[in-house]
Order: sequence, then C-alpha cells, then structure tokens
Amino acid sequence: MTELTCIVCPRSCKLHITADGDTFSVAGNGCKRGVIFARNEMTDPKRTISSTVATVFPEAPVLPVRVSDEIPKGRIFDVMRKINGTVVKTRIGRGDIVIENVLSLGVDVIATSNILKEETGEQHA
Repeated sequence: MTELTCIVCPRSCKLHITADGDTFSVAGNGCKRGVIFARNEMTDPKRTISSTVATVFPEAPVLPVRVSDEIPKGRIFDVMRKINGTVVKTRIGRGDIVIENVLSLGVDVIATSNILKEETGEQHA
C-alpha cells in the first residue's frame, strides 16, 4: 500500500492506494478528484513549475515565469536547467512566451508579470 497526501484542494486528504496489477484502489479521498490524483500519481505524475529567469534590464534583473501546463515530474530538473540558462532580452509582459515548447514537452514557459512593460523612473498620477 502507498500513502499520499492529496494536493488537489486544501483538505489535504490522506490517500491510501492499493495496487492490483494495473488497477488502483483508493481510500481516504474526500472527493472524486482525490481518486484521479492518486491514480495519476501512481502512473504518470506531473507537476507545475514557477520560477524566475534573468533579464538584461537593470531595473528588473529577474522576471517571474511559470510553465503553461503540467510537465512530467521526472523532467522538472531538465526544465529548470533550461529556465536557468535563459536570459530575457526584450520587454515582454504577462502571458508572453519566454521559452516556446520547452524541451519539446508541448508546454511553454510564460511570463507572469508585466514588470518589464512598466516604465521605471517616471511619476504616475
């Protein structure tokens, strides 16, 4: 038996998963999403990443980014290496693609801030 804490909602249900070949029985879940989470964790775990990338702009040396969808858990460090090796050289905004189709995973790395779009040093009324 495998025990997991469900991360789908704030309830953090303690899941108990029993495998019988390719079939998984799940107990301890408070909703259907817990069953789906448990089965996915046992067969194809995925995660999301939020991080920062370097920029060439002194007023904003880093830009917050995230992946546009979940990626395979086993590829997190590969994607992070790609993110860490990226430098943004143009003024982009929230939702703009920083790395397209990162590592051919079908997922983009996108900006989550407009910090590079904002004019710095100006007074705003």
